[in-house]
Amino acid sequence: MLLRRLEQWDHNSFCRVFGCSSSRLAYNVSYWLSKTADGPLYVLLVASLFVLGYAAAWPLFQLLLASFALELPLYLLLKNSIKRARPADRLTAYINAHIVPSDQFSLPSGHTAGAFVFAACLAMHFPVAALPAYFWAAAIGLSRIMLGVHFPLDVIAGVILGSACCAVAYFIII
Repeated sequence: MLLRRLEQWDHNSFCRVFGCSSSRLAYNVSYWLSKTADGPLYVLLVASLFVLGYAAAWPLFQLLLASFALELPLYLLLKNSIKRARPADRLTAYINAHIVPSDQFSLPSGHTAGAFVFAACLAMHFPVAALPAYFWAAAIGLSRIMLGVHFPLDVIAGVILGSACCAVAYFIII
């Protein structure tokens, strides 16, 4: 009964958020925002910190590497073990996703997990960047729902996975 209610909340919340993405502007913002979490931005930002001579660039790089080394295999294990259908496959009568997802399954959101790995690592080494980094990471999760490829619980799982991997990596490498 509890799981059924949770699933209903997840589907209803998805439909409310996805319903806000029908305008061209909402689609474009969601699409391009989501693209910023594809990976190259992470490399570009860390490389920029090295070029600018920030002493924290090397420890940040090490933490990111360790965090992603934990996050990626866990993400793949969870996604391929849980095998949760994506919203467009589950709610076929209601929605068509705005983009074609990169894989078949939905839980957890890899874009969100990666964004939270990056935000948490950045916040540890550059506390002044914490608020914008977490705001950006949360916006990534929201964009994945608005694009129609993830349910809210997929995004929440991504937040937990990414944040936890950064915390574990931090305690492993210090």
